[in-house]
Amino acid sequence: MKTVLIIGGGAAGLMAAVSAAQNKENRVLLLERQQRLGRKLLATGNGRCNLTNTAASPAHYHGKDPAFVTEALARFSPADTLRFFRELGLLTVEEYGGRVYPLSNSANSVLDVLRFSVERAGTEVHTACRVDAVKTDGRGHFTVSGEDGARFFCDALIVACGGAAGEKLGGVKDGYELLASLGHSRTKLYPSLVQLVTAPEYPRALKGVRADAAVTLRRGSEILARSAGEVQFTDNGVSGPAVFDISRAAACGGEGIEIVFDFFRERDSEELLDMLRARRAALPNAEIGDLLTGMLHNRLGKMLVKAAGFHGSVPLYALSDHGLSSVLEVCRGFTLPVRGTAGFDSAQVTAGGISTAQFDPRTLQSRLVPGLYACGEVLDIDGDCGGYNLQWAWSSGMLAGRLER
Repeated sequence: MKTVLIIGGGAAGLMAAVSAAQNKENRVLLLERQQRLGRKLLATGNGRCNLTNTAASPAHYHGKDPAFVTEALARFSPADTLRFFRELGLLTVEEYGGRVYPLSNSANSVLDVLRFSVERAGTEVHTACRVDAVKTDGRGHFTVSGEDGARFFCDALIVACGGAAGEKLGGVKDGYELLASLGHSRTKLYPSLVQLVTAPEYPRALKGVRADAAVTLRRGSEILARSAGEVQFTDNGVSGPAVFDISRAAACGGEGIEIVFDFFRERDSEELLDMLRARRAALPNAEIGDLLTGMLHNRLGKMLVKAAGFHGSVPLYALSDHGLSSVLEVCRGFTLPVRGTAGFDSAQVTAGGISTAQFDPRTLQSRLVPGLYACGEVLDIDGDCGGYNLQWAWSSGMLAGRLER
């Protein structure tokens, strides 16, 4: 019987355990440094768990070699993921953009069925067990040492420790360090799917406001990234799915970056200008601060009028066509300088990781150390917002757990 040891009890590690246990000749051990399995999984999708995206493809992934995901996604696709969870008793619902959630709207449902599957397969689970050293004899045998003095011996090792993002929920650099000790190298790490910190004056006034917008990240005339969807203002910046999608480019982009919002995406400017003229004609004595009422959130509308240089108490009849055009221009090009990100503690995903060039994409076995596999976020692969990162966890965990050579 072969002993398979998995370090990390998050999404990728749990799937690797399920996969490895499908071979009845394997004895499977799962080590997790936290008190319970899958704690980080519970926070995904704002606690709802966006467990996959039906559109998952290499185009939605990043890293030095995004095509590295191709084999794993082909071997365990979003359709396979949905079939797998359905067989575990999980009901799901597909929402906009191919995002899939449990019908219960609770991440606990996803974790529970995975945990039941792991337990039913007879996996030996050790929680509150942090690994501080791994040694190999170079022939596929490993000694794994815990910080509490525990020692484990195995014939195959799967590193699924996750990344540095979300430290309060279990994000650590353990996996990078363990793999480095075995001769692997990593890229620079950046927070991704994370709030952006901007000049605070406007965001502070809009804290809690949500809006639909097209979002552009730029440096001067250079476009670094584009996205569209929900934006949420915070006390020191901007958040929401549309911002998360460009946050990787912001984190890696350096200085001099701006974020530009078009709050009327897919709307015709001339039609909008006609609406503003009609409002001025219908309500000439209304305050200019109310110009955008009914078109945008009230606080956002008042702020954009102010940003265009107009005092909120001025009557609408005093606003010329040129003034209306100026307000509309700000609505379609509101710009904030980016000062950074909220950091790894607030990030959902780590951009960067262990070099994928050192692993075989067909098996996820190390090219340097026989019998060593890695999966999930510890590798230099990260996905867009919308279920892509969990799909990578499921696909890579399933592939690594097969222990193919």
